[in-house]
Amino acid sequence: MAAEWVKFCYSWLLLWFCIRASESRNTRRSLDDDLLQPYTQGHGPTHSHRHVRDCQAHIYDNATYESYTSHGRSSQPVAESKVFVTDVEKGTRWVLGHMTVVHDPLKMVSVLEPGGPGGCEMKRRVSVEDTAKAAGCLYAQNAGFFKTKTSECLGNVVSSGRLVQDSKGVQNAQFGIRRDGTLVFGYLSQKDVLDQSNPFVQLVSGVIWLLRDRKIYINESLQAECSETEETGSLKYFVDVVSARTAVGHDEEGRLILFQIDGQTEKRGMNLWQVAEFLKDNGVVNAINLDGGGSSTYVVNGSLTSYPSDHCISDSRWRCSREVSTVLCVHQPLCHPANCSEHGECVDGRCRCEKGWRGAACDTLVCQPPACGPHGFCTASGCICDAGWRGTNCSEACLPGFYGDGCTKTCSCFNNGSCDPVNGRCVCPPGFHGDTCEKACPSGFFGASCAQECRCDDLCPCDPQTGSCNTTLPVDTNYTLHRAGRCLAKQMFTSWRQEEESHREQPYLTERSWLVITLVLTCLLLASLIVSCHQVCCRSVTSRFPERKDYSYVPLRDINGAPSRTAENRKGSLGVEDSDSQEEIWSPSHSGRS
Repeated sequence: MAAEWVKFCYSWLLLWFCIRASESRNTRRSLDDDLLQPYTQGHGPTHSHRHVRDCQAHIYDNATYESYTSHGRSSQPVAESKVFVTDVEKGTRWVLGHMTVVHDPLKMVSVLEPGGPGGCEMKRRVSVEDTAKAAGCLYAQNAGFFKTKTSECLGNVVSSGRLVQDSKGVQNAQFGIRRDGTLVFGYLSQKDVLDQSNPFVQLVSGVIWLLRDRKIYINESLQAECSETEETGSLKYFVDVVSARTAVGHDEEGRLILFQIDGQTEKRGMNLWQVAEFLKDNGVVNAINLDGGGSSTYVVNGSLTSYPSDHCISDSRWRCSREVSTVLCVHQPLCHPANCSEHGECVDGRCRCEKGWRGAACDTLVCQPPACGPHGFCTASGCICDAGWRGTNCSEACLPGFYGDGCTKTCSCFNNGSCDPVNGRCVCPPGFHGDTCEKACPSGFFGASCAQECRCDDLCPCDPQTGSCNTTLPVDTNYTLHRAGRCLAKQMFTSWRQEEESHREQPYLTERSWLVITLVLTCLLLASLIVSCHQVCCRSVTSRFPERKDYSYVPLRDINGAPSRTAENRKGSLGVEDSDSQEEIWSPSHSGRS
């Protein structure tokens, strides 16, 4: 039981500490009891930008906003802030306020989201002191409107070149700074807000255009921004009621004017007519009204210097500043963009560009086309040449023998071949071929790429370069041709022999039969020779021994029985011839006689 009691007491003690801690954190929070809002439902009119343009005076033609060149000259101090006390309504009411003159709005003024980047998206509300202190603002005042229930930022918001929020063309008075430093006041279409030719680097929405070209423009604004009522009454009541006010404008020199007065709705302060008149008397040319009432706050170096009208949550006897949405911040010169496009360093509000970059934002290359010609492109380091080209402007081709990016690669072509400066491919002279021109043209061909055939008699080779038939071939070539000729001749003879044998008729007898026949014929020839020799030998013996003859010659006259004297006369002279011509007649009687 005792343990339960201790646990119970501990829980109540912890709850008490939490409550006290919460109260201590909320001692500076206000009750939001001095509300001054222009609309009861939604924010801004429902009509289009075209309606605003068509309803304005003809002297403005189609222009629904005013553009003014900013001062653009940095000087010290960055800004001048003055405190003023002025009487209103002929001394019956006195108003305390602050007016700040900024010399170079482009570099020294920024629209801040509540608590820093992402504040609008997270629907945060943060006091001007906290937002200004975190951003290092020298001077700061509240800016745009917000929804009291949801803490949602209202209107257009561009912060340091970043589009935070687009109002989708809602027609309320706008203040913005373009990239070239031009100050813009008035009514913008959605197309104007999103224009990228000269985009806004800072933009915030207000309600009621107070001054247009040195003239009070409130009546025209009521028509342009008219809607029904707001939590504290109609838009006209919002204009006419006395309250704390905040505004922004510029003077003839293009210097930005921040305006803030203290007050309390319906009790002290100024209405918008009085604000417009006061600004006009102090040389302001164009100006719009920003969030006022309990939101009106002015801060110097992170400290509250205005007198807020909201009561504190912790003790209603005191006044606390309200947590608001966007803030106008005056700071040391900043570069736009702050990172100098990532190509430089911001020094005293000016971008000190890296090598190869130039421009106020270091966003332009020093090298600009067509500086690099058709064979290169510009970079921060200068021209980067295409493969095969070199030089500061990429106008020179690679030297012979080199190729590739920067002409740093060496060609490997033989026989005086040149290489392509882009890819290094060898271009062979006439008479050579191959990837590196290492091969001479084969016999019978000549010229570029060895594509032409020799036209020499008897198919003789020609000069591989010129194709001339009257040429002396190198020793190596001759030797090669000699060996090739022998090889070819051998192959031809072998081929012919094989072809001849293939066409030759097959014999009817075999080789063995031919051998037998040959031997038989040889034997017959030898036998014939022997017989002939024997006969010769026999004749020789007979001639030596006539008595052994068994035949004789008988003249024809004796046979015929007709003697002839003539024959006898001739016998003496031609006996030998007659004996030779007469036939030998073999006679057995003769043979027997002998």
